[in-house]
Amino acid sequence: MAVKNRDRFSTTTRIRLLGEQTAARVYRSQTRRQARRSRLTGRAALLALVVCSLVVALAYPMRQWVSQRAAIDDLQQQKRQARQRVEQLRDLKARWQDDAYAEQQIRLRLHYVLPGETGYTVVDPGAARQSHAEQGTSRRPWYTNVWYGVDKSDAAGQ
Repeated sequence: MAVKNRDRFSTTTRIRLLGEQTAARVYRSQTRRQARRSRLTGRAALLALVVCSLVVALAYPMRQWVSQRAAIDDLQQQKRQARQRVEQLRDLKARWQDDAYAEQQIRLRLHYVLPGETGYTVVDPGAARQSHAEQGTSRRPWYTNVWYGVDKSDAAGQ
C-alpha cells in the first residue's frame, strides 16, 4: 500500500489527474457550447423567419397607408387652395358691387368715356406695321386672312 499512496501523491500522477480533469472540463464546456450554439441557431432561424414574415405581411398595408396619407395631404392642399380662391372671388364680387369700382373697370377695359370727355387711344405704329408686314393682310381678301389665322393657331398648338 505504500506504493499506492506514493503513487497517488507523486507529481506525475497529480499532473496526469489534472490533465484528465481539465480535458474533461474542456470537453464538457465544448459540448455545452455546441448545444447552446445549436439552440441559438435554431432560435435565430425562427426569429429571422418570424421577422421576415412580419415584414412581408406588413409591407403592402404600410405602402397603402403611406400612399393614402400622401393623397390626403394633396387633397388638403387642394382644399386650402380652393378656399383661398373662393375668398378671392368673394372679394372680387364685393368690389364689383361697388358702383365706383365698376365704372372704373368699364372705363379702363372698354375705353368708355363720359359725355363731355375726350377719349384717347395710343397705338404703337411700329407694332402695327410689323403685324401687317408679317401677315400681309392689307393685300389679301378677308377669307384668306381667316384661313391664315387658323393655320397660325394650329401651328402654335403643336
